[in-house]
Amino acid sequence: MSTSRQYELVYIVTPEASEQDVADLHTQIEQIIERFKGTLDKTENWGRRRLAYEIGKHREGTYVVETITGSGELMKEIDRRLRVSDAVIRHLVVRVDEELRVAERTRSARQASTARRRVARGLPPERQPGEGRGDADMMDDMEGAEVQR
Repeated sequence: MSTSRQYELVYIVTPEASEQDVADLHTQIEQIIERFKGTLDKTENWGRRRLAYEIGKHREGTYVVETITGSGELMKEIDRRLRVSDAVIRHLVVRVDEELRVAERTRSARQASTARRRVARGLPPERQPGEGRGDADMMDDMEGAEVQR
């Protein structure tokens, strides 16, 4: 049984590689994803950037970030392909679905505790319009009021 997970793939292509070479590499990755019945959620080409440290003889490279949903087998195949590619200086695969799930759990727990505290103070669970810090409507109402001494 293979479950779909979300991964982030970052790879750095040699600065000698043309835009067409980067596009061809992207097409190869798309074909692997298609073959393993995964989905390519997002692709960002960050362009040519200076490396933090020299890798081989390279001081810069073209960074590409891809978000992929698929199986572990799919990512193993992409990893294997990128290892043997001469155009790729470095690559990294990170599973991100677990972090997103933890962040969502934290967010919902925070909202629940805020609602509990509001109810305990006799307020409605959700913040109402016109309530809270820095509300412009409240400032407008105060402008028209006369100051009594």
